[in-house]
Amino acid sequence: MVQEIIIIFAALAFGGFVKGVTGAGMPVAAIPVLASFFGVPFAIAIMIVPVIVTNVMQMVQFRSEWPAVGWLRWMWLLAGLGIVIGTWLLTTVPEAGLNVALATVVLIYVVLRLAKPDWHVPAAMARRVAPAVGFVSGMLQGATGISAPISITFLTSIRLTRPQFVFAVSTLFVTYAAVQLPSLIVAGILTFERAAYSTAALVPVLIAMPAGRWLAARLDQRGFDRLILILLAGIAVKLFAESGVFG
Repeated sequence: MVQEIIIIFAALAFGGFVKGVTGAGMPVAAIPVLASFFGVPFAIAIMIVPVIVTNVMQMVQFRSEWPAVGWLRWMWLLAGLGIVIGTWLLTTVPEAGLNVALATVVLIYVVLRLAKPDWHVPAAMARRVAPAVGFVSGMLQGATGISAPISITFLTSIRLTRPQFVFAVSTLFVTYAAVQLPSLIVAGILTFERAAYSTAALVPVLIAMPAGRWLAARLDQRGFDRLILILLAGIAVKLFAESGVFG
């Protein structure tokens, strides 16, 4: 039991560290470990408070970036609608096939960025497709709990600075959580007991986040971009593994 607690604490701390460095990726780092001990519903419930609190903190910290990324508001709004529809619409899609498709999209993007570091989505095109990207990412979040292959890939492709990226992705994740929270309560997944555990999960996350921010403050934009690509590549590998591609 003590060993399990240490592993869970370490997983949450690692998620907090990744969050501190990149502004995203905490659930990707922590949920697989939590799910292996307690199952996916419990893991999702445990992460809800850390997700809301840490992303609200980052929204407040980088609120001055609103004028630069406020045009993404339709992406955020339609992401909330996408979660509602996605829960119903995508439940019939085979999970393994969806994981392979998402992982392939991410890897293509990572390879493209490595081959052409200066490639990005033009501003005019980004404004046109942002609402659709938000809607699709919301559907994926609602149906599978995974939106990063679409949302983070898009936000990275429009070449935001780190503060702009962190504000944008935090606002998106708060939108996800705000819509999912009542659903978790109604479904009986988020009970009072699990809410207490979720609040306790903040401790290792908040302990580790400053270390991540310390590292991020010492990175230039190129270094930050590389870390995001590493995070995306890790997500792709995880999706391939869950699909059974590796046997």
